[in-house]
Amino acid sequence: MHLRVEVDLAALSALMPMLLRLDAQGRITAMGPTLARVLGTAKTFAEAFPPEGPPEGRDIASILAARRLRLRAADGTVLRGLAIPDGAGGALLDLSFGLGVVEAVRRYALTDADFAATELTVELLYLVEAKTAVTDELRRLNARIEGARLRAETEAQSDALTGIGNRRALMAALDGLIAGGRRFGLIHVDLDHFKAVNDTLGHAAGDHVLAQAAQVLAAETRAGDTVARIGGDEFVLVLPSVPDAARLQSVADRLALRMAEPIAYGGAQCRVAASLGLALFDRQAGVSAESLLAAADAALYAAKRAGRGRAVLAQNDAAGPTVP
Repeated sequence: MHLRVEVDLAALSALMPMLLRLDAQGRITAMGPTLARVLGTAKTFAEAFPPEGPPEGRDIASILAARRLRLRAADGTVLRGLAIPDGAGGALLDLSFGLGVVEAVRRYALTDADFAATELTVELLYLVEAKTAVTDELRRLNARIEGARLRAETEAQSDALTGIGNRRALMAALDGLIAGGRRFGLIHVDLDHFKAVNDTLGHAAGDHVLAQAAQVLAAETRAGDTVARIGGDEFVLVLPSVPDAARLQSVADRLALRMAEPIAYGGAQCRVAASLGLALFDRQAGVSAESLLAAADAALYAAKRAGRGRAVLAQNDAAGPTVP
């Protein structure tokens, strides 16, 4: 037994907002409101869905024979659907966006009113949006965590007073260069007459001098070099860009001249100088960061004994840098 139910097209379009009705010649006689957003003013099936190949097989009989359809609209939107006879020689097509629904919602600014009330599409879209929101929030959270981690690492390797590296940053740079077997120069800097600044002008003036000295040292280095304050008025420079003795001595001499320039503070002139101990790492076996620093430190005190305000280079031999 067949049950026949009469439903006018307006009611059918409310139930099936992606409805398409074709007459026997393939002309569009009715279109659901949501599908109209996609097909616009198309008058025929061929206009709405331009053939991608030969036009054979696109008549009503072929559409009904295919039954399950995959169609590409003129604007490229892919639709899927089901075709059934309309009882008058034409066809009724109920179409959907399929897996492309998320893109279609963005493209045509669709809302829940554009879908049948009984469709699960809207619920699925809510799930997609919820997932997107959660994913975005997790991404932002991960970015904040990573930013906090990077800031913590930077702070852990930074000197609070001067903003340059600290001993931890220095050792990390030295260990990395030595492990990589890369030649580099090292300069240990100690400020001469710094105690006199603290004693006469106060610790604020001393802090100002240290900050200015750090700026000078940073200005005289290149990207890839390391400048660190390792305590009090002592600094160390690690210079991969200066791999030979002559160039290292030239850099040190320039630093000695710069550090001897007076530093203004509160109307007074703070006068310090710098003694510098130099060492070269030339891929010597068994040389560690500590032994290299010890050689530069010994060269520094040799410079002080020689009259201060000058640089002394530790000599390299098979065992590593030594002080002459």
